[in-house]
Amino acid sequence: MTTLWFESALLPAGWADRVRVTVDAGGLVSGVEAGVDPQPADVRHACAVPGLANLHSHAFQRAMAGLTETRGPSSDNFWTWREWMYRFLDRLTPDDVRIIAAQAYAEMLESGFTRVGEFHYLHHAPDGSAYGAPAEMAAAIAAAAEETGAALTLLPVFYAHATFGGAPPLPGQRRFICDVDGFANLMDASAAIAGRLPDGRIGVAPHSLRAVTPDELTAVAAMTAGPVHMHAAEQVKEVDDCVAWSGRRPVEWLLDRGLDARWCLIHATHLTAEETTGLARSGAVAGLCPITEANLGDGVFPAADYLTSGGAFGVGTDSNVVIDAAEELRALEYAQRLTQRARNVLADREGASTGAVLFRGALAGGAQALADPAAAIAAGRPADLVALDLDHPSLVGRRGDALLDAWIFGAGARSVEAVWRRGRQVVASGRHVRSAEIATAYREVLRKLLA
Repeated sequence: MTTLWFESALLPAGWADRVRVTVDAGGLVSGVEAGVDPQPADVRHACAVPGLANLHSHAFQRAMAGLTETRGPSSDNFWTWREWMYRFLDRLTPDDVRIIAAQAYAEMLESGFTRVGEFHYLHHAPDGSAYGAPAEMAAAIAAAAEETGAALTLLPVFYAHATFGGAPPLPGQRRFICDVDGFANLMDASAAIAGRLPDGRIGVAPHSLRAVTPDELTAVAAMTAGPVHMHAAEQVKEVDDCVAWSGRRPVEWLLDRGLDARWCLIHATHLTAEETTGLARSGAVAGLCPITEANLGDGVFPAADYLTSGGAFGVGTDSNVVIDAAEELRALEYAQRLTQRARNVLADREGASTGAVLFRGALAGGAQALADPAAAIAAGRPADLVALDLDHPSLVGRRGDALLDAWIFGAGARSVEAVWRRGRQVVASGRHVRSAEIATAYREVLRKLLA
């Protein structure tokens, strides 16, 4: 049994002072006491908040950070970036993916994410053939989660077509293409792999309406009772192509088919007012990735109207060009400020802390989207805690929600002092406990890939 004592902690009912958290041998919180003095054996820290869920990651893209920032012969956009990404992933072995994912997951933990939703579509060998074990790549992802201690919600991706209407896949997509029967086998193997991890969860990810037919979507969504994640309305071209195919916009089409709390629509950038309200009322989660959306030039999600309508949201690091939980939340608010030419746009009332609205919203929405059993410092939950360094220059003298404002809009990942995942300390003094060996292996892989 471990006892952690904090000068203050964010509990389900709000901020509390002098908080002792008792963690049992299995890594679950067995008790939380507020207003108590520390005992000699207590591990003491200044401030604790629950760990966040990173609801959308393509781990292997961490190795691409900064490699696509040279302009091509014509205007660059998502589609030109995608061609570069297809060429890059052709080089990756399962061991490469494990090492790259470990680097990404260590950085996520260092920034305050304790669970990752891996939107995993790199299934096959470079020539498109299946590995002997159909979920070999998923096993590499799970090994990275186990190595770093990150909680994993594995989201195997079903991808069958190049565009709307069941068009044949492109050559660059050969490493992710499955038919429904083959994917069912992949799902069974992936569920077994996820089930061996502490708090491992399995969901499913029909990639997008352009990559699946309606019948395939129905079949794939029924393969698990877990979360269903799907890219939707990320690009204007995607919206236009969907209208040409179906007479409906992507989110409109999905709303007509029925969305509920199992669903997480990734990006959902280009929405009408009716779609914004409909998505909010559906109970689904909007999976927002503000840093990647800015990097790719996607556009800006209508977050103010969506939150006013009661919509649930979470954040993800997507392409992992930058991994920082606070910076994702900051970028979400700043995009609203730039488009609306106003400040504190997402705060829900006069006097409300913008940082608190962002953090609490992402905490709840991320937990829903990834079936995260933690998401609170409370008895019976996995002990997934993040300690902030109150001596950091941006946090000095702050209390309560002002700490969240200062963390998100000032300090960022540099102020994360320690992280526990299911009671095991995985970050100490701001660094992952295995950061040196993980980074050494990562450098070797990058030198090989970029040679």
